[in-house]
Amino acid sequence: MSDSNEILTNLPEEPEETNRTDWKKEIKEWAQAIFFAVIIGYVIINFIFFTVRVDGASMDPTLTHGDRLIVWRLGYEPENGDIVVLEPPLYNVDDRYVKRVIATEGQTVQIINNRVYVNGEAIDEPYIQGNVSALGSKYELPQVIPQGACFVLGDNREHSTDSRAFGLVPNDHIMGEVKLRIWPLNSLGVF
Repeated sequence: MSDSNEILTNLPEEPEETNRTDWKKEIKEWAQAIFFAVIIGYVIINFIFFTVRVDGASMDPTLTHGDRLIVWRLGYEPENGDIVVLEPPLYNVDDRYVKRVIATEGQTVQIINNRVYVNGEAIDEPYIQGNVSALGSKYELPQVIPQGACFVLGDNREHSTDSRAFGLVPNDHIMGEVKLRIWPLNSLGVF
């Protein structure tokens, strides 16, 4: 005889089919998560920001060879003094250059006695290294910057291929503005 407080129930065992379904469901969820992560990564890298490594000394002392940078793309319009990553006109479009925007549309740029003038005023450039010269420039200065273009120079003026060599840069060749140095860690900083 059984105790009245004791309740006996027979629980049915889970069918093996349910375990297989859970496994398939788990795989499907992981695949969807990976797919969306790849799509979000693609959008971020192609439309919001990307990273680059400085190759060369044209931006010394501001940026040095091997520095790693984060470049902001989204809605960027060039402004004087910005450090930008660009695809230079007249050169291999696979190359990326890091340069400083000196003058933008409607401004007049000129180089006189190792000084850069924008709209007739010498600009303050505490960041430059070396002398700036218009000698060897393929482009005549003074130059009025047309709509949709800008004039760029490297901070290491004696060792920079820039607008003095390849001319004005169309704004659509500017890939974005340098916002952050992430390497080396002891030089981490915002621009």
